[in-house]
Amino acid sequence: MAMAVDVISWMLLTAGGFFVLVGGIGALRMPDLYTRMHAASVTDSLGAMLVLSGLVLQAGFSLDAVKLAAILIFMLFTSPTSANALASAALLAGINPGLAKPWRQEPRS
Repeated sequence: MAMAVDVISWMLLTAGGFFVLVGGIGALRMPDLYTRMHAASVTDSLGAMLVLSGLVLQAGFSLDAVKLAAILIFMLFTSPTSANALASAALLAGINPGLAKPWRQEPRS
């Protein structure tokens, strides 16, 4: 039983690390604020959820697991709220989505 919990926990930790890496690369590669926010939301929501779930399994039935679950619940409520506030502030500041077009190549002279 302990071996199965360890395997599932490490699978969750590895998957969470993968999504954190993908979100970090996306935040660096995306062209404008809104698409970078989308990439960062992958890190905030899916990556953190998988990593914290793996850590809860590693902690077992203990006070540490309760604290990790509380952190997970707090992140699930605050991450979308902060992203919405950031996007609203950017719109009010006049930053329009979709201005950068990385797929458009400059004409050759």
